[in-house]
Amino acid sequence: MATFTPQSEIESALKTLRGTFRSGRTKDLAWRKWQLKQCWWMIEDNEKAILEALTKDLGRHPFESTMTDIAAIKNDVLSHLENLGKWTADEIPDAGFFFGTLGKARMRREPLGVVLILGTWNFPIATSLQPLIAAIAAGNCIMLKPSEVAQASMRLLEELVPRYLDPPAIHCVTGGPQETSFILEQRFDHIFFTGSDKIGRIIALAAARNLTSTTLECGGQNPTIVTKTANLDLAAKRIAHAKLLNAGQICLSANHIFADPAIHDELVEKLRSWNDKLYKGNESQMPHIVSEKHVDRLQNLLDTTKGHVAYRSPIDKQSKSFGPTIVTDVTMEDSLLSDEIFGPILAIIKATPREAYDFIEDTPGPPLGAYIFSQDRKEIDEALLSTRSGGVTVNSIMLHAAVPNAPFGGVGLSGQGSYHGPWGLRAFSHTRTVVEWPAWMEYLTGWTYHPFDEKNIPKVAVKKRGNFKRGEGIEDQRIERSRWLVPGFVALVGASIAIVAVAKERFVKT
Repeated sequence: MATFTPQSEIESALKTLRGTFRSGRTKDLAWRKWQLKQCWWMIEDNEKAILEALTKDLGRHPFESTMTDIAAIKNDVLSHLENLGKWTADEIPDAGFFFGTLGKARMRREPLGVVLILGTWNFPIATSLQPLIAAIAAGNCIMLKPSEVAQASMRLLEELVPRYLDPPAIHCVTGGPQETSFILEQRFDHIFFTGSDKIGRIIALAAARNLTSTTLECGGQNPTIVTKTANLDLAAKRIAHAKLLNAGQICLSANHIFADPAIHDELVEKLRSWNDKLYKGNESQMPHIVSEKHVDRLQNLLDTTKGHVAYRSPIDKQSKSFGPTIVTDVTMEDSLLSDEIFGPILAIIKATPREAYDFIEDTPGPPLGAYIFSQDRKEIDEALLSTRSGGVTVNSIMLHAAVPNAPFGGVGLSGQGSYHGPWGLRAFSHTRTVVEWPAWMEYLTGWTYHPFDEKNIPKVAVKKRGNFKRGEGIEDQRIERSRWLVPGFVALVGASIAIVAVAKERFVKT
């Protein structure tokens, strides 16, 4: 029987965190830098222990865990350290002469207070520490609760956090459903949750009781559209590889494929071929399913599907191994699509891109990711216009989540809010507008006070700006394109030519 943090310690820790935040200790940029550096040393000093914990929890190969957890966390630490001053600096709004110049209007980035971070089991280290890094950079006090499903990772964080980080300001607690329910009864200034939309609803409901803001990083049935113009061999390789990562237990993984009827059979054959190349002979490198309960869930999906199992791998409940599986002839009503698959099963639906867009929009809630494989610019643009999702990767899977300094998050049922880079700091911050109104301004604005005088109405009246006329229709509108496109393209071409020239010169010399 696992032992978790008692309620008395949770209450005591929360009281300490509130007192620390009230003292202003965490608002100091020096404290934030110190703690970010401590996060670095916590990972640097314990890489072996982290890899071992992830192997125990998920059966991951050390390379995969280094790439997806350790490298991501370290890059986050460095990025926040390098940009802390810029990301936390006051911003000056385009407020005009009176508010901007005379009133010194500015926007301060201030910490929210005491925040709760709830990690999840599929990336138990990364989903705990990446939000924590952002919360530290924003200047908050933090209660961290890793997932109890990944026991080895949870125990390691329980040990490392108080050893490396500032205990009065950052506290790690553990718990199952009962302890988590108690934690959610407490008042926090923000809750950051990673996990399923089912649990996300529970988090949102608990937060609503105290009008607590939330960031919810959920998942969804991420669709992949493969059109008849796609590079099929490359598409099959990238899709098959993505489903092997973490044994498909990734909120961004491709859930199902819409394959154009013209290329459906060829795509299935190439997927089978790439599964053979990437998986067979390398079975030991594939992570296992997190628990026997989840193995049973996946097995039940296969037992109840009306589709055709076109590729099957060994399944062993005792070792929790579940190899890549392909199911064709799937319909949108199939049991495989009753919920997010969250495993190495790939469902394939025969559909044109237009049919796929309609299916996607009929699915409850936009997914966290959407993927399109195409070599036709019009097809790609149509996909972007016809669907909604947290993010999009074209001609690959999941890569939009790795774009530096860009927001990662869902929309609707796949989540709310975003993080990564400056967006994480913003998620844990309040933007506070400040204006300093000088006393001598009375000479200019005295007429705005009571008693009012109708003769001053023209002074506050708003006159039309811009070149528009009464009676215009939609066909009369002219859209100004973004100005960065042309110079940005020119710069990109110039940089590419220079890189090629240097490469050619070095090649000739060698």
